[in-house]
Amino acid sequence: MAALAWLLIPFMAAIGAALWGSWAARNPGRNDGPELAGYARFRAAMEKAHGETAEADSGLPAEATAADAPKQEPRPSDGPAPAVR
Repeated sequence: MAALAWLLIPFMAAIGAALWGSWAARNPGRNDGPELAGYARFRAAMEKAHGETAEADSGLPAEATAADAPKQEPRPSDGPAPAVR
């Protein structure tokens, strides 16, 4: 009788997995329209903002070169970070 009780555990797990699998494979297209439209607007806004900042906010005129940039003195390093124990 104890062996049958132990076989009940994987049997119930299989039933639970089958129920979860059928729920996960359901047709998601019923009410996802507003969420998908919002995601599309978000992606468009992120691509637009990312593309504009790379060109418009560079801070240098189009004809500026690396030779025109001010030179900075190298700073000495403090060495490697101490180990955390």
